[in-house]
Amino acid sequence: MASKLRSFWVCALLPLTAAAAEHDCMIEAKQRVDIRSPVEAVIESVQVQRGDLVKKGQIIITLESGPERAALSLAKSRATMLGELKAAEARVDLTQKKLVRAEELYKQNFVSVNALDEARADYRLAAEQFRQAQENQKLAELEVNRASEVLAMRTIKSPFTGVVVEIMQKPGEFSASNIKDPIMKLAEIDPLNVEVVLPVSLYGQIKVGAHGEVMPEAPIGGKYNAQVSVVDRVVDAASGTFGVRLEMSNRDRKIPAGVRCRVRFK
Repeated sequence: MASKLRSFWVCALLPLTAAAAEHDCMIEAKQRVDIRSPVEAVIESVQVQRGDLVKKGQIIITLESGPERAALSLAKSRATMLGELKAAEARVDLTQKKLVRAEELYKQNFVSVNALDEARADYRLAAEQFRQAQENQKLAELEVNRASEVLAMRTIKSPFTGVVVEIMQKPGEFSASNIKDPIMKLAEIDPLNVEVVLPVSLYGQIKVGAHGEVMPEAPIGGKYNAQVSVVDRVVDAASGTFGVRLEMSNRDRKIPAGVRCRVRFK
């Protein structure tokens, strides 16, 4: 009799533990991103379609960039023009030689102090012009970098490896960051997030790093391992629940986001 009573209480207490029961959950994308244009421009091409898999850094949209390409070409031309710098360098060399000669002649009393001062002034002026030419050359190189960055903003790349959820705008349409509709929407589906809402009675039993077995609803089916990545530190007082997030690998991308599931914690 005592053995049966103990068995009864064990069975009665099992639902109070996280590992003893299955809990409803939802499989969601790790992140969803609205892709917008960083500048005001006309869309030149959209290089992916709805449902396409994209890799991180892959070009997905190009914007019209004629003026920006021309500005970059001009900046590169200016950066490679060394005539002003070479001329300034030659003037420094020439005035330095004249100054040395003037100092020697002054010591021999062949030139006046005014002639020596004039040679010194010419040399200082040439040196300053050479310094300005060097600064202009540096600015020209920086202008190339700036023009390159401006042009790069006309090419939009995928921020992560994921899937194209929806395309909102097409080539020929005007796009900007403040327009209501984005150009497209992307979702990262590897790994996936598994969201679970648990009763507060289980708080403290689930720890970050714990493992769970996720069972997607039909027709997906199957059992998949997942690991707890987030346990909410704030409990919803109205419902007496708290949230838990698990991270689940989806390398073959066989499991779609948005599927309901059941989870059993190990």
